[in-house]
Amino acid sequence: MPKLSVIVPFYNVQQYAPDTLRSLRLNARQDFEFVLVDDKSKDETPAILERAVEELSEVAQVRLVRHKENGGLATARNTGLDTAQGEYLTFLDGDDWLAPGHLSELVSAIEGLGCDFVRTDHVQATARARSVHRVPVGRRNEVLNPREAILPADRSTSVDYAFAWAGVYHRRLLDQGLLRFTDGLRTAEDRPWIWKLHREAESFAVVGLLGVFYRRGVASSLTQIGDARQLDFIRAFDQVIEETAADPDADRLLPKAMRTYCAIIAHHLSDESKWEPSVARQLRAMSAAAIKRMPQDVLGDVLDTMDLQRSAKLRRLRRRVTTAKAAS
Repeated sequence: MPKLSVIVPFYNVQQYAPDTLRSLRLNARQDFEFVLVDDKSKDETPAILERAVEELSEVAQVRLVRHKENGGLATARNTGLDTAQGEYLTFLDGDDWLAPGHLSELVSAIEGLGCDFVRTDHVQATARARSVHRVPVGRRNEVLNPREAILPADRSTSVDYAFAWAGVYHRRLLDQGLLRFTDGLRTAEDRPWIWKLHREAESFAVVGLLGVFYRRGVASSLTQIGDARQLDFIRAFDQVIEETAADPDADRLLPKAMRTYCAIIAHHLSDESKWEPSVARQLRAMSAAAIKRMPQDVLGDVLDTMDLQRSAKLRRLRRRVTTAKAAS
């Protein structure tokens, strides 16, 4: 069994894949496994991966998996999870990269702490600019209860730091069904995943490693494209709300989930100019329907805790839903 499996989906990233693959080579060990998933790329990415397999196989175990149809990041990660054999697992996106030696430091951290999963800080790279982004948990190098890191509702917490690649995970979480993503999600795929992990895993820790470089501002990224795929955040957060409402601690946890959902709806509604006109209409309709589905008593309390600008936008949306319902 490999010590660590690194799952790396690729889709149309010919400009960035060489940097990603070079960083894997600089992290390679014979007991590491690199699972490269080509999500039906249409550019030169498949040829780049073919060449990389030969080079990486000299220094690590490598598996290349090709999708016959493009399935999106969540589905590609699941393919990687189905293939991976490692005792520990981590992720990397096909346009990001790692500092030399980062993977060995990850393994040392989780082995030393003996917990279910470890979360790390990361470096955001926008063109030539670099900025450090930290896990919003103050206690470091200490085994903690993941459930307790979900709250408080009115502050940024560990479930808001949803990057799957900023950490390492014990295989027992995969065996327990806690590492798989919701198939087909094109965006916000990390949100139901991180919530389930924090609700159901037994232990985690945060360490101050800065070995992952997250590339922002990529033109092909869904965060830069205002098409219908971005509306998958509705499906993702509906799942978070549904699963959290069924939790034994729903009365404590649900306000946090709903507050985050409301904040993201408000954010997207405030930036409608980036959307295609038909998608903007869809966004408004789907957001109104999402507001209607939420437990209304909890929603009222949540809106009372939000800043005036966002809460006003959401209250208007809520009133339109109520008025339309009354008129029908």
